[in-house]
Amino acid sequence: MNDRVLITMLEDGIADVRLNRTDKMNALDPAMFAGIAEAIDKLKAMKGLRVVVLSGEGRAFCAGLDLSNFTGGGGGSGEKKPEKASPTSNLDGRSHGIANLAQYVAWGWRELNVPVIAAAHGVAFGGGFQILSGADIRFIHPETRCAIMEMKWGLVPDMAGYPLWRGNVRDDVLRELTYTNREFRGTEAQALGFATHVSENPLEDALALARVMAAKHPAAMQGAKRLFNAMQDATDAELLQMESDEQNKVMRTPNQMEAVMSEMQKRKPVFAE
Repeated sequence: MNDRVLITMLEDGIADVRLNRTDKMNALDPAMFAGIAEAIDKLKAMKGLRVVVLSGEGRAFCAGLDLSNFTGGGGGSGEKKPEKASPTSNLDGRSHGIANLAQYVAWGWRELNVPVIAAAHGVAFGGGFQILSGADIRFIHPETRCAIMEMKWGLVPDMAGYPLWRGNVRDDVLRELTYTNREFRGTEAQALGFATHVSENPLEDALALARVMAAKHPAAMQGAKRLFNAMQDATDAELLQMESDEQNKVMRTPNQMEAVMSEMQKRKPVFAE
C-alpha cells in the first residue's frame, strides 16, 4: 500500500485508518484514490477485524479533489476532469464490483463487513464529504467546514453520494445543498442528518465508541450491518426473512453464549475468531 493511507491495528480488532497527505489537507490525487481503495481491500481480507475508525491526519479530514492534479473541462468525482488518465477518466466502467474507482473510495466502506466510524475535523469538501458519508457512524467537530462542492465546477456529485445520503437527510434540503454548493459547519451537518454526533474531540470519541463495539459478538455485529445495508432496497418480506436468517447464524453459538455469560458475570468477553 502507498503512504497515502495509514492503517494501525489497535487492541480488540480495531483498525485506526488515517488519510495521510497532510500538506494538501488530504486532498484526493491519483495516489490517494489508489491508497484508499487498497486500504479498503486490505481491510476486507483482514481476519479478526471488528471495527474501523476512519479519520484524516493533519488539519483536515479531506479537502476533496486536488485540482493541481486534475485540470481541464468536464468529468466527475468532484471538481474537474483530468487531461490524462486518472481515477475519474473512466466513469462508465465498474472496476470495483458495482462501483467505479471514484465511487469505491466512498462506497467501499459500506461493503466492509464491520462497522466503520468516521471522525472529521477541519474540512470535508466534495469527494471528501462523500467519503465521510460512507461510514456507518460519523463524528464531526462543530466547526468542520462541509460542502457538496461539485456544482461549483458545473458537475454533479458522483462518488456514491446519492446512495449514501439516501435516508440520511431530507430530499429538499439535499437538493438545495447540491444545487448551491453552500458551505455548512459540523453542527448543521448533524442537525441535517449527515453526521451522527458533534464532538470537540471527534477522533477520541470515535475510538471510544469503537472499543464499545469491539466488545460485542463479532458475527452478530456483521449480521446487523448486512441488515442495515439491505434496508434501502429490500422489501418488507425480504427483510423479515433476512432477520431470521441472520439470527439463525448466531443464536446458540459459542460466541453468542459467551456474550450472555460475560454480561451476566460483568467481565470483558473473550470471543473465538
